[in-house]
Amino acid sequence: MAERQFDVTIIGGGPGGYVAAIRAAQLGMSVGLVEREKLGGICLNWGCIPSKALLKSAELYNLFKRSQDFGIMHTGLSYDFNKIISRSRGVADRISKGVEYLMKKNKIDVISGTAKLTGRNSIEVTKEGKVTDSIKSKNVIIATGGRPRSIPGVDIDRNKIITSTEAMSLPAQPQSMIIIGGGAIGVEFAYFYNSFGTKVTVIEMLPSILPNEDKEITKILESSLKKAGIEILTGTKVESVKKSDLVSVTVSGSDGKKEISADVALMAAGVQANIENLGLETLGITLERGFIAVNEFGQTTVEGIYAVGDVAGPPLLAHVASHEGIVSVEHIAGKATHGIDRTNIPSCTYCQPQVASIGLTEEGAIAKGFKVKVGRFPFRPLGKSMAIGETEGTVKLVFDEKFGELLGAHIIGSEATEMIAELGMARALETTWEELHNTMHAHPTLSEAVMEAAGQAFDVAIHI
Repeated sequence: MAERQFDVTIIGGGPGGYVAAIRAAQLGMSVGLVEREKLGGICLNWGCIPSKALLKSAELYNLFKRSQDFGIMHTGLSYDFNKIISRSRGVADRISKGVEYLMKKNKIDVISGTAKLTGRNSIEVTKEGKVTDSIKSKNVIIATGGRPRSIPGVDIDRNKIITSTEAMSLPAQPQSMIIIGGGAIGVEFAYFYNSFGTKVTVIEMLPSILPNEDKEITKILESSLKKAGIEILTGTKVESVKKSDLVSVTVSGSDGKKEISADVALMAAGVQANIENLGLETLGITLERGFIAVNEFGQTTVEGIYAVGDVAGPPLLAHVASHEGIVSVEHIAGKATHGIDRTNIPSCTYCQPQVASIGLTEEGAIAKGFKVKVGRFPFRPLGKSMAIGETEGTVKLVFDEKFGELLGAHIIGSEATEMIAELGMARALETTWEELHNTMHAHPTLSEAVMEAAGQAFDVAIHI
């Protein structure tokens, strides 16, 4: 059994863990990283990255369907489902190998196995049932991530009732699919499978298919998805699920009970933290709603032990995990930091049209007592949107009427997930509508809609 000592040991090599490891190494610490599977975690191997590769294939296929609009003719348009899946897996593999390279470059000691805290400064690593490593560490960062959560009475068998992991590597395309749960995961897989002809039904218990997004923006998305042939049942509860040759789901909503059947059901009802068998109870680390409780620096209730990413609670996003990892390491190093600003976290959904947001919704701002001015500008009048054939979309900006400060931004349309970065920076700098409107935006671009929406809120927009 190997005995090791580190300034900081990180449990989990996902976007929270491996980024924390790199930053710790940059700050001159000795770093150990324990990972039981592949570096990169769910995000790089089974989440963010490979799913976007799948979505690009769907986007491209949909574009070819209307290529005649651009003067491009073709015959016999077809696709190879297995090659689409294979490309996605290849992208994930390359990214994971890139993380391996970064670990070597930064002289980070990667230890394969499952870690368990045996004391405030001690960790035991096992592999195939045997203890392989004993670690003494001045500090520990828990970055074990999460896994798909089911609903009461529904057993995920990963065959007929699957998770996002299986949905990214099915051996054959199903003719029909029921997706239990909306949100970014449910919507993205609905878009992907529908694009290639799978009959998709999305069941969401809450009134909106993207519950955390602006209601106005979400209504536009729901209309677009329905137009594409996706059946959406919001305000609908799953009562029971039965398996045979098909999966039959009994649901109840405003129009009573009914049964829906499909080849497969995808569980997209949320994520639960990977907190089991970590030794948390022994050390007295506090949990809140099934996640590790932390402060703005990622500190748990036990000195010297931090937690970042999905295991530390929502929002469960890769970029949040990475940022938390950096903040935690810099706090360990004694560097000045303001902690995580949870009021300025971008949220993105990568279907087409894309949805992206940051800050307060219109409803949320009003609930907090703000008197608001709202600016909207559709994509349709934009020269760039017409030129690229992507006229579906809107930018919606929410401002404080008194001071003109940007409170929230909500975009639906092509490249929304890229456009949101400007508005994240604007909020970080406490930008006003005037500063956004008076900032010269390149023409022709989709981001001109941001400038115009800022102006529209205060009645000075030009092209509307």
